[in-house]
Order: sequence, then C-alpha cells, then structure tokens
Amino acid sequence: MQTQDSLVSEPAVQPERLVLHVGPGIPNPLKLHASFRQPGWREIRLDISVDNEPDIVGDMTDMHAVASGSMDAVYSSHNLEHVYPHEVAIVLAEFRRVLKPGGHVLLTCPDLVATARAILDKGLTGAAYQSPSGPITPLDILYGFGKAIARGNHYMAHKTGFSVDSLHAAFQQAGFVQIDCRAGNSFDLWIRAFKPRVVRTPATVSPE
Repeated sequence: MQTQDSLVSEPAVQPERLVLHVGPGIPNPLKLHASFRQPGWREIRLDISVDNEPDIVGDMTDMHAVASGSMDAVYSSHNLEHVYPHEVAIVLAEFRRVLKPGGHVLLTCPDLVATARAILDKGLTGAAYQSPSGPITPLDILYGFGKAIARGNHYMAHKTGFSVDSLHAAFQQAGFVQIDCRAGNSFDLWIRAFKPRVVRTPATVSPE
C-alpha cells in the first residue's frame, strides 16, 4: 500500500549547463552575457592569452582542448572580426563541433553598415561613441582599437567584418539552423544560431 509520502516525488535535479566563453579577456563575471549568468549555467573561459587566466588556453581557430559535443552554448563577444576572412568558416566549424546537438552560439561583432554611416557623418577619426577606454572612432571599429594596438596588443587588430546578411550567410554555410541575426542599438551585430539536433548524413545508394 502506498503512503502519502511515497506519492510525493523528489524534484528532478537539472544538470549543469556549460557555456564556453571565447575570448573573455581579463576575469570579470560581467563580461559574460546576462543570459548565461542565470542559475544552472557554468562558464568555461577560453582565451589565447595565459595572462587572462583562462580555464583553457586556446585559439578559436583550433579549440582541440575542448571536447566535441561537450558544450551547451558558446558565447563570443567581439572576437570573430579578429580572424582573416578565410578563417571565419574554420572558427564557426569549431564552434559547431564543440556544441552538443541543439546547443547554440550567441555572438556579437561590429556592424560595418552602421560604421559606414558613421564615416559619412563623422569621418574616420570622429568619435562614434564613448567607451570606458575613451572615444571610439570609425577607424577603431574597422581596424581595431588603435591605442591598444599601439601598446603592442596586436590581438586587437581587426581583419574582417560583417553586415547582417553576410554574418547570417556565414552561419548558414557552417551548418547552423534557427539563425536570428540583427543589428543592435549601436555599432554591434548580434546573432543566435543553433546546432541541429539531428545530424543528417547523405543517403547511401545501394548497388543494383
């Protein structure tokens, strides 16, 4: 005979979800997007510089230290513009590889269409907006923050850029689905895209 207590099941324990934070820079929990600072998420920091004390030292074009299918999400803020155009597909393939089926990428990078408008309005060296590091010019948005590069931080150099359409196309070509790409309120593009839950393999043709 079942007692009343036996009819009360224990609440299911939700497994911890992992977000790979690519290129987070110096430790600062506020650099992680707010959606991943909610209970149930754990940040794994991957950075090219050991000085930033990452969990994993690595380059986003080769994240071999991250196991395939091990991450629920990848978050990348202002990193994709730091690789050459031919390396974009390599980076997105790495993002897709480390994600679990159904996992997603949340990424932001400069909006070159908005930057072009700023060039017409303010010129290359007029302040497009103010940042904690000082005024940011359209030239900084195009090629990287000049003051940091002058100090020897060559990782800050920009090598490519995107519009809404070209960023969407890059993720689509990399095999992502449910792609939502849009311009932000300032000079940023935002994209969320998912790894398919089911990986379709080409059908085999039986010999006659």
